[in-house]
Amino acid sequence: MPQFDFMGKRRIAYVVSLVLLIVALGSLAIQHLNLGLDFTGGTLVEVHYSTPPELDQVRNTLASAGYTNFSVQTFGSPGEIMVRLQQSFDQSIGNQVTQSLGADGESVDLVRAEFVGAQVGDQLRDQSGLGLLVALGVVSLYVAFRFQYKFALGVLLSLGHDVLILLGIFSLFRIDFDLTVLAAVLAVIGYSLNDTIIVYDRIRENIRKSRSSDMAAIYNDAINQTLARTLSTSGTTLLVLFALFFLGGDMIHGFSLALIIGVVLGTFSSIYVAAALLLVFGLQRADLIPVKKEQTEEEELP
Repeated sequence: MPQFDFMGKRRIAYVVSLVLLIVALGSLAIQHLNLGLDFTGGTLVEVHYSTPPELDQVRNTLASAGYTNFSVQTFGSPGEIMVRLQQSFDQSIGNQVTQSLGADGESVDLVRAEFVGAQVGDQLRDQSGLGLLVALGVVSLYVAFRFQYKFALGVLLSLGHDVLILLGIFSLFRIDFDLTVLAAVLAVIGYSLNDTIIVYDRIRENIRKSRSSDMAAIYNDAINQTLARTLSTSGTTLLVLFALFFLGGDMIHGFSLALIIGVVLGTFSSIYVAAALLLVFGLQRADLIPVKKEQTEEEELP
């Protein structure tokens, strides 16, 4: 298998990562995430079709009528459709939605229209954020004890890199951020961490076996040795995710998109963030293999 000089291109990768992080942070600071109904709440409208419709057709009809930030799903039988709209409730909203859906001659009856609160409240959001921080802290301690504290810093920065850019992309393109996307973000953290640990394990092993002091060459060897495994894992995962993205329907569109972006970012960061930052941190052989100092006994004068 050909040997690629990954570390030789690390400065270009630094620039790419820095630009992506600046854009992501700027977008998050200016226009924030486009939170979905799970986080904001809104209006629920349940309608009954005499003939079960295609959900994509219902979505297209609502979009043509000017509605935005909505979700459509069946509720019980195929003819019962539940529409959730990200807008304040008023008494006429149910009739307006029903008229829009029946504009093409469909037989549509309004069942109910009411306000629904956010599925994710402030307390749950705070607890989730705290739990995520605790998890990252435990992972960092594990990496620090198993490898060395410089590896733990690399893991933290790599995970932060992936999550921030992923959230920035959703913010920049105003893609709905709902519970399924949040689940995908958590899955991306696990995927990226697993890939990084595998690369780190090979780097540590190569440092201990090699007599060379050229850390960049050792990192290159380690990454090339794990490259086949990384590409096969990422490739097969992406095949499934693209199938979900194109064929899975609107309900998991954001979920699959977040995972696709996350897998690409995780593969990139395991090489050009987690591994390359070890050079910046100045990892040396002595950090993993302490130098034994020869103890000399002083001769006692008689």
